[in-house]
Amino acid sequence: MAKTAMTHARLTPEIKEKAEDILKKLGISISAAYEMFYRQIIAHQGIPFDLHLPNKDTLQAMRDARDGKGKRYDSVEKMFEDLEV
Repeated sequence: MAKTAMTHARLTPEIKEKAEDILKKLGISISAAYEMFYRQIIAHQGIPFDLHLPNKDTLQAMRDARDGKGKRYDSVEKMFEDLEV
């Protein structure tokens, strides 16, 4: 079947650029990414990921991460060791 349907979307330039950079590194065209997303919508009969508002603790953790606050680890193993305590 020929691909002739088109979609149009308005995005902020920064979001578009960041997403396109990632897709390029993955070797995926924007058209292929759109089709994958649409196929997942069909397969899940809805948006293929959870949509919910973060709670106050999660919002604070996100702010802290953006500000460079929080614990840092040299390896994933050390992080998991810390979580086991």
